[in-house]
Parts: sequence; C-alpha cells; structure tokens
Amino acid sequence: MRQTADPDRSKNKLICPVLGCPGAPEVFYPFGSAAGDTINAAVEDGSSSVIQLLSPFLFFGRTYQQIYVNNNGHLTFNQPSSQNVPDNFPSYESQDIIAGLWTNLDNRLKGVVSYRQYTSGNVLTRASQDINTHFPNLNFNASWVFVATWNKAAYFNLTNTETSFQVVLISGRNLSFILMNYGDIAVTEHPVQAGYDTVDSTHYFVIPGSINGSFISKLRNSSNVDVHGRWVFRVDSGPRNSILKNNVVGFRIKQELVKYGLPNSIELKLRKLQKTKP
Repeated sequence: MRQTADPDRSKNKLICPVLGCPGAPEVFYPFGSAAGDTINAAVEDGSSSVIQLLSPFLFFGRTYQQIYVNNNGHLTFNQPSSQNVPDNFPSYESQDIIAGLWTNLDNRLKGVVSYRQYTSGNVLTRASQDINTHFPNLNFNASWVFVATWNKAAYFNLTNTETSFQVVLISGRNLSFILMNYGDIAVTEHPVQAGYDTVDSTHYFVIPGSINGSFISKLRNSSNVDVHGRWVFRVDSGPRNSILKNNVVGFRIKQELVKYGLPNSIELKLRKLQKTKP
C-alpha cells in the first residue's frame, strides 16, 4: 500500500499504528508494541490466552466469539493448539484452522508473536480499501479487523532463521475475509503448511508451494490478487465466494479430485478459464 501524508506525523517520524511499521513489508498491517499489540509469551509451542472477539467472525457458516493465536503459526477458535507439526489439508478434523504458516516456530529463540483487534480508526479504513480493491463489486465497509503477526520468528533449533507473516481477519455486515501477508520466509526442513481447513474439511485451501520448506521463501512473491506477498479469501460461506484466478481455480480442482482418489503427484494445467452465465 502506498503511504500518504498524515497530519499526525511530526518531525518526519513514522507513526506505526497509522501507516505501518518501519522496515516491514508494505502489505503488512500495523503490528507490535508500537501498534498496541498484545504479545504472546515466549513459550515453546505456546498460545495466547482465549481472546474474546469484539465482533463475531463468520467462518464458512460457523460464527465465533473467540480465537487463539498459536505460536506455531496458526489460529484456532475452540481451543489453543500446541501442535508443531501441521496437519495435511484436507485433514477431516473436528475444528476450523487458519494457518498463516503452520510449522515448528520457537519465539523463545527469536521473534515476537502478537495480535490486536480494531473496531475503529485507520486500520478499518485500510481494510475497507483493500477488500474493495480485491472484491470491487461488494461496496464493503469493514467494522472489525483482527491482526495476528509472527515477526522474525525462528524455527525450532535454528536460531539464525527469521520468518515474518500475518493473518488478518476482516468482517463487516455478514461478510468476512482473510488476508495472509508474507514477508521474508526462511527455508526449513520442518514440515510446513499455509492455508485453511474447516470441520470435516468441507472447505479448505492450501497455498501453492507452501507445503515444501525448500520453496516457502517464494511466498513473499506469490499472490492470488496480484499483490506480492498477499493471499486473500472470502470465508463467510462457500468456495463460490473465493477469488477465482487461473492458478487458484486449477489448484482447487486438483484438491477436489485428490479428495476422491486422484494421486496428489498428478499435474493439472488449465488451458483457458472462461466465465459463463448461469
């Protein structure tokens, strides 16, 4: 997002809560102590305390009033998770999961895991602008935003690694969205996965390339909305509301076929995507 002049800026100092944090990727929302975040304890495989949401969040037909930010790179709703080896989506489990980058992270070694929710101010303005850019026909106004950030976190037993990403939940009216923002992502031999999964895997998505620790550094340059380092999903109901880019559609088709027995190793290529009227 391009930064613009702000009347609250003085002496050329960048005010993190309004414009973003110095040194962070442009796609990142404000985060850290300067933005008023609550910071998770530096505990191996730890989680936040239960976070009561200031506005309900609708996730594929289920409405949640609480959430947990888990140090290992994912969000859960009903209970915290200490699991440091990600499930393979679709996992057909009994919980909803949002995985910014689910892997074995260790904020005792390095990095900060933090979060904050907003119901007014510049962050809501920015969220509204972003969603209306990515979904231009909705005339959307955000009423609530939740930002969870893993900033320069190290992988377990790898002190010299740094990995930064965000998960941003946005809601307004009966609409809800997820933004996944990626900065520098270190390669790793740990199992990794980014995307989301739902109860019984009725809906799920794996960001292409995110299950291979040798290639996840490319997440900073990947996207489904033509914004480097950003993936965006509408999640209030079914996949018909998801963003339909050629690469994402092809990946969804493959995921559905794998559910019914197609080998995961098969390669699918869409020659042409054509929209037709119902």
